[in-house]
Amino acid sequence: MDKGLSVRQAADFMEVGAEYTDFIKLGWTTALIVPKLEDKLAVYREAGVHPYFGGTLFEAFAVRNQFDDFLRVIEKYRLEYAEISDGSIALPHEQKCEYIAKVAQYVTVISEVGSKDNTKIMAPYKWISLMKAELEAGSWRLIAESRESGNVGLYRESGEVRQGLVDEILNEISNEKIIWEAPLKSQQVYFIHLLGSNVNLGNISPAEIIALETTRMGLRGDTFHYFI
Repeated sequence: MDKGLSVRQAADFMEVGAEYTDFIKLGWTTALIVPKLEDKLAVYREAGVHPYFGGTLFEAFAVRNQFDDFLRVIEKYRLEYAEISDGSIALPHEQKCEYIAKVAQYVTVISEVGSKDNTKIMAPYKWISLMKAELEAGSWRLIAESRESGNVGLYRESGEVRQGLVDEILNEISNEKIIWEAPLKSQQVYFIHLLGSNVNLGNISPAEIIALETTRMGLRGDTFHYFI
C-alpha cells in the first residue's frame, strides 16, 4: 500500500521490496494529487511490480456519474489492473457487478468486498454471495476489506480476526481468489498459519515488506516453530 510515497521513496522501496511484492496499490485517491505520478508508476513497472489505483478513486467517479472519465484515467496511465469497490458509497450490488463487467473488457479487475464502516457488520452468507457474484461478473481476484487500520470488515474493532467469517468464506470461495487485507502483524501471522506461506496478503506497509517475508519463511518468532 503506497499512501503517498515520493518517486525517491518508491525507488528505495523497490530496491528492498520488489522481489517480495506483486502489486502496489496507490491508496484510495492519492493518485489524483501525488506529484510526479507517471515517474512513480515507471519506477514500479521497471521493478516488475504492477501498480493500480485504490477503489475509492473508482467510487469518487462513479458517485458523480463520471464512469467514462474513470476509464479515461485508466487509459491515460496505461494501467493493466483496476480496483472496483463500494466501501464508501451506497451502490446496488447489481450495478457494481455491471461496472466490474464493463471494466473487465479493458483491464484485469480486482474487486473489494466489505464496508469501511465499522458499524456495518455483514453476515458470512452475505460476504459469500457478494464474492460469488463478483467473480461471475469478471473479477480476477477479490480483496477482503479491512482498511489500513485493520479493525473493520474481516476484523473486530480490536483487530481480532472474525474466524467464523473466514472459515465460512473458505468453504465456498477458493483461497487463491482472495487477497486478505492484513495490515497488522497478528493478522498476517493468523493467515500464514491458516493458509501457508504463499497466502495472498494485502494492505501491507512498504516498511513491513521485509518483516512480512521473514514471517512467511519462519524466520521470525511468530512463525519460527510453526515451520520447524
